[in-house]
Amino acid sequence: MINTCLFGDAEQCLESLLPEYAGKIQMCVTSLPYFGLRDYGLPGQIGIEDTVEEYVQKLVSVFDIVWDLLADNGALWLNLGDSYAGSGKGRYSDNRAYPTGMQAANKGNVSGKLKKTPLSGNLKPKDLIGVPWRVAFALQNKGWYLRQDIIWNKTNPMPEPATDKCTRAHEYIFLLSKERKYYFDYKAIREPTVYLKNQERNKRSVWTLAKQTAHIKHHAAFPPDLITPTILAGSKEGDIVLDPFMGSGTTAGVAAGLKRNWIGCELNEENKDIQTDRIIKLQTKILNENSQHMMAI
Repeated sequence: MINTCLFGDAEQCLESLLPEYAGKIQMCVTSLPYFGLRDYGLPGQIGIEDTVEEYVQKLVSVFDIVWDLLADNGALWLNLGDSYAGSGKGRYSDNRAYPTGMQAANKGNVSGKLKKTPLSGNLKPKDLIGVPWRVAFALQNKGWYLRQDIIWNKTNPMPEPATDKCTRAHEYIFLLSKERKYYFDYKAIREPTVYLKNQERNKRSVWTLAKQTAHIKHHAAFPPDLITPTILAGSKEGDIVLDPFMGSGTTAGVAAGLKRNWIGCELNEENKDIQTDRIIKLQTKILNENSQHMMAI
């Protein structure tokens, strides 16, 4: 079952893993569908709920199963973009902009029907819903330790037509754990210091890099360099990395290149060929880069 993507509803796929893998998966890294963005007409699709509360509860149910699959010292790295209430534009409906970052890699193309983001509770049209934090706090309330919020600072964000706010140039990555003490190899992701030559420091919580621009049959797939630190810090070689929303297979490709095993779940079976191609290319690229680095040492 390892190094395989299961196709179908996320909860059902994850439940099928429990008999063999409960407590055996070291880490989960994934990115979630936007709330109220598009309806792809797929049974079991997440993101088309009537209210943000229903959306959050659906995700909590998914991660209840992830909890059971993770080792006690395992961790969850979660990326999620925000939405505006009542706009009908979780992102834009033409070719100027698409779901960015990890979300795009998990969605296939963006040909689905544009949805109007539902209003609920005290939300007003144009309100920023705060979806990432709602999900993070809901998971915290279920027992997860909310350890950190990481900012992905995008150097080349998509332009936005709004003239009454700044252009969004960041996304969140949350680090959550099952226990107070969990596996985190900080040495594996240390970064060069700014002022001292040949010195390293603990990685900071703002990660600056461009969004993916390569053409992989997906709009704006997220950069492998964004996910690499999560896998290096969250697992050892030979460990199992889980992605419940596999999309184009970036998680699997990076995991394989870093000599980790992986398991994925994906609703849209049309992504199968895209995954196969991307996994092979990423694995080969990362293995070659690491080999050249070792030879240079």
